Amino acid sequence: MITPSAAEAAFRAAAADRILVKDGPYGTAIQALGFKEEDYRGTLTVNHDQKGNNDLLNITQPDAIAGIARAYIDAGADLLATNTFNANRISQADYGLESKVEELNRAAAAILRGEIDAAFARDGQQRFLAGSLGPTNKTLSLSPRVEDPGYREVDFDGVKAVYREQIDALLDGGVDFILIETVFDTLNAKAAAFAAMEAEEQLGQRVPVMLSMTLTDLAGRNLSGQTVEAFWVSLEHVRPLTIGLNCSFGATELRPHVQVLSAQADALLMVYPNAGLPNAFGGYDEQPETTGGFIRQWAEAGLINIVGGCCGTTPAHIAAMARAVKGLPPRKLPHPAPALRLSGLEAAVFA
Repeated sequence: MITPSAAEAAFRAAAADRILVKDGPYGTAIQALGFKEEDYRGTLTVNHDQKGNNDLLNITQPDAIAGIARAYIDAGADLLATNTFNANRISQADYGLESKVEELNRAAAAILRGEIDAAFARDGQQRFLAGSLGPTNKTLSLSPRVEDPGYREVDFDGVKAVYREQIDALLDGGVDFILIETVFDTLNAKAAAFAAMEAEEQLGQRVPVMLSMTLTDLAGRNLSGQTVEAFWVSLEHVRPLTIGLNCSFGATELRPHVQVLSAQADALLMVYPNAGLPNAFGGYDEQPETTGGFIRQWAEAGLINIVGGCCGTTPAHIAAMARAVKGLPPRKLPHPAPALRLSGLEAAVFA
C-alpha cells in the first residue's frame, strides 16, 4: 500500500489558498559568481576540465549553492529546486564524474533542505523542495544520425535506470517532490516518470512528480514534435502534482501556450519563463518589474497556480513575481468531461 505524501497535501492546501512562487535558475546565479575551473574542481583529482559543471559545486562550493538558495528564499520563493539539472550519469559522463552522481544529488538536497529548515526556524513559513531532473543530452525519440533514422544512442530502460539512480539519491537527501523539467523529448520524461513510480512502489510512499515541458518554436511544440496538449495527454496518467512549461521563451511568447494548458490540465499549473528573449550576446535584458508585470497579467487572467523564473532571471525577478501575484487568487482547475484522449504529435479527443 502506498502511503500518501504529507508534503503533497500541504502543497495542495497552500496552492488552493494563493499563487505559489518557485525559485529561479542556478545557472544564471552561478555564472554571476565568476568561478574558474579550479573553483569547480576543488580538491577532486580528475582528468576532465570541470568548468561549467554546475552540479559539481554541490560538493566543491556548497556555501555558494546555499547562498543562492537563501537569496531565492529571501525573494519570496515557496518552492525550491535542487541544483541537479545535469546530475545524472549520462550528463556527468562529459566530465568523467559518473561515479559522483549519488553524492552530487544527496549533497544538493541536503544543502537546500538545510536552508529551508533554517528559514522555517526564522519565520515559521513552510517551504517545499523539489529534486530537479534535467532532460540529459540524449534523446529517445530522435536519431542523432541523419542517415540512420532508427538509430538511438540510448534505450528506454537505460534512461530509466539513469533517472532512478538520481531519484533515489534525491529522495535520500530529503526532497519532497521530483521535478522533471525542461522536457524536450516526451519519451525521456516518461522514462523519468516511470523511474519515480518504481521508487514509489519500493518505498511504499507516494513520490509526487512535477512535469515541465520546454518549447522549441513559437508554434508550441517540443523537440520531439509534440504540442502542449499532446504532452499533457501523454503524461496525465502519472497523476502529476504540477504540469507546466519552463524555459522556452519569455512570458509574452509563452502566454498562448500557457492558456492552452491551463484550459486542458486538471493538475496544478506551474510556469517559469525566461527573462524575455536572449540578446545578440546570449544574455537577457528584461528587467524584474517588466517580468513581474507580465506575470501579473497571467495571474489576473486566472492562468497559473505556481510561477517562477528560468534562464536570465535572478532573485530580483523572483521578488518582482512574488509582489505581482500577492493577493491574487490561484487558477481554478478545470473539470474536463470524460472522453477518450489519445496523443501522438497532437492530441485526439473522442467524446
